[in-house]
Amino acid sequence: MNLHEGHRQRLKDRFIRNGLSGFEDHNILELLLFFSVPRNDTNEIGHRLLQRFGSISNVFDAPVEELCKVEGIGMHSAVLIKLIPELCSIYNIDKTENIEIVNTTNAAGRFFVPRFMGKNDEEVHVLLLDDKKKIIKSEMISKGTVNASAVSVRKIVSLAVNSNATGVILAHNHPGGVALPSSNDIVVTKRIYTALKLMEINLCDHIIVAGDDFVSMQDSGIFADFDY
Repeated sequence: MNLHEGHRQRLKDRFIRNGLSGFEDHNILELLLFFSVPRNDTNEIGHRLLQRFGSISNVFDAPVEELCKVEGIGMHSAVLIKLIPELCSIYNIDKTENIEIVNTTNAAGRFFVPRFMGKNDEEVHVLLLDDKKKIIKSEMISKGTVNASAVSVRKIVSLAVNSNATGVILAHNHPGGVALPSSNDIVVTKRIYTALKLMEINLCDHIIVAGDDFVSMQDSGIFADFDY
């Protein structure tokens, strides 16, 4: 075993013993790139990635074509890097599959946050509930900017009615932003709230997600104004 191979093995052994505890960001990228760069110094590549994108989260969020512009990063490495947030999302979604009842804000946050992990575009999701707040189904209904044209009120009402739902929780993300509702978010939510109410279906909440943070529009008092 040469010195280069010895270094790689020591880093792997360290991870096996302690996980990523104590690893610098460039060491994390260095270790990851062992599996796509068999010979070159991946420590240097890790430093280049951080220098180019500014943080490890920005590295994972960067487009494939931008990653490939970094010296030492080819298509195999770019795909490996992009695979990580997607795997994390699937892992965390799978861990929420045992959630059957969503009757608190925290439960709604736990359900939705993993579904937006690693997403660079805005998405709108709905969660359909029965009268005991038991989950009937969840579905992504649109992708792109959350506005009156993108979010189909008719589609949401149709999904709820056809599923015999008595409650709906709406959720969307603010990629790279903060988990605070915009004025447009409020306008769109009021339209959905009003349309569902006509069908005697309750819009229980609208959850705004940004990273691992979320805000409830219901808890924020916004829904209190919708009946006036």
